[in-house]
Amino acid sequence: MIYGISQLGYLVASALFIFALHWMNTPATARKGVYAGVAGTMIAVVVTWAEPAVIHHAWIVVAIAAGFVVGVPLSKVPLTAVPQRTALSHAFGGAAAGLVGTAEYYLRLSEGGEYLTPFRMIALIAEIILGYLTLTGSLMAAGKLQEVKWVPQRPVTYPLQNISNLALFGLALALAGAITRSPTAAWAPFVFGGIIALALLFGVLLIIPIGGADMPTVIAILNSYAGLSAVAMGFVLDNKLLITAGALDGSSGLILAIIMCNAMNRSFTNVLFGAFGQVKASRAAGEEKVYKSETVEGAAQVLEQANLVVIVPGYGMAVAQAQHKVRELYDQLKKRGITVKFAIHPVAGRMPGHMNVLLAEADIPYTDLVEMDEINPDMPQVDVALVVGANDVVNPAARTEKASPIYGMPIIDADKARSVFAIKRSKNPGFAGIDNELYFGDRTWMLFGDAKNVIGELVKQLAGGSGMH
Repeated sequence: MIYGISQLGYLVASALFIFALHWMNTPATARKGVYAGVAGTMIAVVVTWAEPAVIHHAWIVVAIAAGFVVGVPLSKVPLTAVPQRTALSHAFGGAAAGLVGTAEYYLRLSEGGEYLTPFRMIALIAEIILGYLTLTGSLMAAGKLQEVKWVPQRPVTYPLQNISNLALFGLALALAGAITRSPTAAWAPFVFGGIIALALLFGVLLIIPIGGADMPTVIAILNSYAGLSAVAMGFVLDNKLLITAGALDGSSGLILAIIMCNAMNRSFTNVLFGAFGQVKASRAAGEEKVYKSETVEGAAQVLEQANLVVIVPGYGMAVAQAQHKVRELYDQLKKRGITVKFAIHPVAGRMPGHMNVLLAEADIPYTDLVEMDEINPDMPQVDVALVVGANDVVNPAARTEKASPIYGMPIIDADKARSVFAIKRSKNPGFAGIDNELYFGDRTWMLFGDAKNVIGELVKQLAGGSGMH
C-alpha cells in the first residue's frame, strides 16, 4: 500500500516537472511553470520522507530548516546577481549528489560491500565525479560573475593546460576502473577519496581558462552536469524520480548549451578549452581611433524624428538596473507613434534569457522583443539603434577580424542602422577584452554615463518636448 502511494506520488511529481519545463517556454505560462515545479518538488520531498526506510526524521527537519535559512536570502538577490545565484544553485546540486554518493559508498562498505556491484560502482563514480566537479566549477563561475577578488575574471592559461587537464581526468577514470573491480579492497577507501579530490580540482581547472563572455554557455553546461549527477544518484539509490528529474535537468541544460554555442558559432570544446575572453595584445601603434560623443539633448532630438527605433540591451543595463527607465523611454517613444523593438542576442548578459527577464520585470510587451536572427534583416531600415550597455554582441569585429576572439560569432547588426547611440559607463572593453569597432563607426555617437541616468535624462527631454510624431 505504502509502496503504491509512493510510486503514485513520484509519477505525479515527474509529470509536474515535465509540465513545468513546458510551461516555462513562454512568458504567458512561465508563472504556472514555476508553481508546477515547486509543487512537484514538495510532493517528491513528502513522499520520500514517508518511506519506511527513513528513520532519522530530526535530520530531515534540520535539513529543511537549513534550506530555508539559505534559500530565503538567495531568493531576494537583485536581478543583476541572478546569474551567480543560478551558478550557486548548480553548486548546491553538485554538492548534494557528491555527498550522497560519498555517504552511500562508505555506508555500503561498512555493511560488507555486497551491495557494491560493478553497475552500482560505475553509477557511484559517475555521481561523485560529476557532482564534485559541478560543485567547484559552479563556485568558480559564481566567483567570476560576482567579480570576487581572489577569483580571476579573465581566463587563466598556462602551457600544456588542456593536456594536463585531460591527464588528471584520465587518472580519475583509471582509479575509477580500479575501484570498480575491487570496491572492498583495503586501499579502495583511499582511492575513492583520491577520486573526490581529483574531481574537485578538475572543476576548478575546467573553469579558470574560461572568460566572462562565455559564462552563459558555461552555466548551461554546469546545469547539465548537475542533472547528470542526479541521474547517477537515482541509479545508486534506485529512485526513479531522481532519474527522471535529473534527465530533464541534464537534457534541458544540454539543449540550452547547444543553443548558446550555436548563437556564438562555436563548439563545446572551443567553449571549454578555447580560453575565449582572454585579453588580446594591444593594437599596434598607429592612428588612434576616437569616439564621437553626443549630448542627451541631441540624442533626444534624433529619437523624436525616428520612425523605427531598435533598443539593444546588454549587461550594462542590468548593472545600472535601468530596465524601468527603458520602459519609460519606450512609453515616450510609443506616444509619438514611433515603432520600438528590442533586439535580443542569445548570450547578452551573463545567463541565458537574462535580458528577457529584465525587460519582463519592467513589463515590456513580449511581442516587442525580437531575436537576433529576426531583427538583423531589418536593421538597415532602422532609424536609430540605441545600444544600452551591450558590447561584444554588437561588435562588427566578429565579422571581419580573424584574429579577434569573437570572430565568427553572430552579432546584432547595430552598425547597419542609420544612426547608432551607444550608452556606456566607460571606455573599457567588454568581457572579450577587445575594443568595439561599432563605437568608432561613422554613424555612431557615444552617450557616456550610467545607463539608468542617461536614459532618465532622455526621458525628461522627450517628456518636455511638445507635439506628436
